[in-house]
Amino acid sequence: MKRRSFSFNGDDFHPMQPSSADIVLRQQLEYSISRCFYEACDRTLQNLLSNCRWYVTTQANAMTLVIECPDQFTNWRILQKLVPMGKLLQQIVSSAKIRVCPPESEGVPFEMRVDELSVYQDRA
Repeated sequence: MKRRSFSFNGDDFHPMQPSSADIVLRQQLEYSISRCFYEACDRTLQNLLSNCRWYVTTQANAMTLVIECPDQFTNWRILQKLVPMGKLLQQIVSSAKIRVCPPESEGVPFEMRVDELSVYQDRA
């Protein structure tokens, strides 16, 4: 059997370090997705999110909405709203995750992909 040899041009590989333009573009994307998501939320969700630290990140090629809760009560209320938030997020980005982080030392983060919504809809 004959072996095939492939050679790649240096342009075929991803750059090791993102350029400053890449960083700025990623920040603009994250900001735009955050704004679209927040504007799509009803007043109840907006008020709930205003009690938390939340942001969108696109690190490691996965768009993730991260919600950091200040207390267990808020954490529970956010978890109860995962399905509506997931539906809104899925309208903006079809492949995304939501990570809900409880206060430090009070549990582990819960993570859900928006394409898993059907699993959680019956519980909402």
